[in-house]
Amino acid sequence: MPEEYYAKFPKDLDQKTVIVVDPMLATAGSGSAALSNIKARGAKDIKFMCLVAAPEGIQVMEKAHPDVEFYIAALDDHLNEKGYIVPGLGDAGDRLFGTE
Repeated sequence: MPEEYYAKFPKDLDQKTVIVVDPMLATAGSGSAALSNIKARGAKDIKFMCLVAAPEGIQVMEKAHPDVEFYIAALDDHLNEKGYIVPGLGDAGDRLFGTE
């Protein structure tokens, strides 16, 4: 489950356009949580951008956040049994932090 470690936002998020950027959208767990957190802080005009996405993640995001505009550079085929995008890039967090 996503965990927020640090967050610092302007107080007038309701008057700003907020762009959330995530390299990959697989299951949509972290992306959806990020959008929920930003909305809870007052943001209303939100855009979500990612480089690579799976159809399953897009479906989750559109259902949970129909008011958000989504921009996706590449749509891959599906998620595998581990929730990785196929063909995809593997897990970006695991690659970055060597956790798997």
